Amino acid sequence: METSDLIARAAAGDHNAFRELVEVHSHELQVHCYRILGSLQDAEDALQETLVSAWRSLGDFGQRSSLRTWLYQIATNRCLSMLRAGSRRPRSATPLPDVALPEPADTSDVPSWLEPYPDVLLDNLVDQAPGPEARYETTEATSLAFITALQLLPPRQRAVLVLRDVLGYRAGEVAKMLDATQESVQSALKRARATVDNHLADSESTGSSGSRRPARQPDTAAEHRLVARLTDALERADLDALIELLVTDVRLSMPPVMLEYRGIESAQRTFAAVTFRPGRSYRVVPTRANGQPAVGLYLADSHASVYRAYGLLVITTADNHITAITCFNTNVMTRFGLPRTLPETD
Repeated sequence: METSDLIARAAAGDHNAFRELVEVHSHELQVHCYRILGSLQDAEDALQETLVSAWRSLGDFGQRSSLRTWLYQIATNRCLSMLRAGSRRPRSATPLPDVALPEPADTSDVPSWLEPYPDVLLDNLVDQAPGPEARYETTEATSLAFITALQLLPPRQRAVLVLRDVLGYRAGEVAKMLDATQESVQSALKRARATVDNHLADSESTGSSGSRRPARQPDTAAEHRLVARLTDALERADLDALIELLVTDVRLSMPPVMLEYRGIESAQRTFAAVTFRPGRSYRVVPTRANGQPAVGLYLADSHASVYRAYGLLVITTADNHITAITCFNTNVMTRFGLPRTLPETD
């Protein structure tokens, strides 16, 4: 059915027509909200509110823009309203391990509300080529480093950069979507680009020569081998084997705990103090998040014949090594279809 016919039917109250109209856009709108909000939970709420708003105001849609652009306008402004209202879901702090932790390098710039995004949801995206103004490839624009960088921006700058540099809308289109002037959009974009570029440059590990490592090529055979080696090291509790996989300037972070560890020596002390404590054993389930490899980590229960969910590790790789590990708590694991427990034996 033609889009104009569906719009007319939906505006007249046909729920099925409305569902057919928005279904093709819902996944990409959720990713859009996730980029701005940094949380899948918040993005789901923003998407639902966007669809409710679109249903209620469809009669005012004059088709002066495409339906997709109109939906993006609603979603963007819904996210900005959530940020202005401070209506983010409360985050419960994760207690620190009951061991002496090494001194962190710094307070982490990874926000406490950051959540990983399952790749299985990215697989549902319709193949929408970005507009001519886009600066970022889809893979980079869903990486944890990029999502983290966005969270450092004020809300309006965040929205402008995503609309312009990720989705590729022109400055005039963005101005209309945000009810702003082109001059203010260009000014916000300039400041946002500087912040994001600086963060991404700082987060990219460099080799001993100081040169930037090759761009990450996701989901390759080499990446699979690296994850297999990581899995083996964790399940054998082999700290030395794990350390061999890390670059010299590796970064460890663990939102919502605002600590960051940098460098291989700091990583070794942290893993020894927390993960590889005597008597601990693990099982590992590979998965993917934000276009990156990830593993669900399960800790053996000494009082039962099961392994209990312990956390999700999202891995950043480059040049066949691990450059960063972001450790999330068990709250996010069900999003990846990971069970709460695993049997002691298969």
